[in-house]
Amino acid sequence: MKSHEPRSSSSCAACKFLKRRCTPNCIFAPYFRSDEPKKFAKVHKVFGASNVSKILIEVPEEQREDTVNSLAYEAEARLRDPVYGCIGAIALLQRKMVELQHELAIARARLARYAAVASSSSTPPSLSSSTILDDRISKAPCPDAFSCNGLSYSFSQSPSDLSRYGPVNDFGQIPYVL
Repeated sequence: MKSHEPRSSSSCAACKFLKRRCTPNCIFAPYFRSDEPKKFAKVHKVFGASNVSKILIEVPEEQREDTVNSLAYEAEARLRDPVYGCIGAIALLQRKMVELQHELAIARARLARYAAVASSSSTPPSLSSSTILDDRISKAPCPDAFSCNGLSYSFSQSPSDLSRYGPVNDFGQIPYVL
């Protein structure tokens, strides 16, 4: 753990920033090394040194390093996006996840429709063509997927097509935080 590492004679980044003498039992020294001045500067700007020291005192020693890393991440996110902070990044990732789930549901519906058309055709697929097994495709039975055997396929999706693959969580809204 960082708190048991020997310290050099120089002050920690927090004490340097606050222009005070770094004592041997400084709460900041194990977590804000002297070669990371920007880390403490960002945390201090968002949370304040007094609040950070109070937080570190209340947290068990084995969790303090994770706490400091979380504070540093939140401070960085809050400086980039003062309104939402890291919640904005989380909401952005959740929105992207919803989009990808939607695209996956559309792709699964297309595969199911294509498999149904391929299995209902009068001629069985040849040995060189593969069939759809366990949601894996290696090679399509027809080279032109949009017009196989003279039929053209529409890939428009209705909500009922998408609902058969399970619920899609709506994380598109930014959460309301008090």
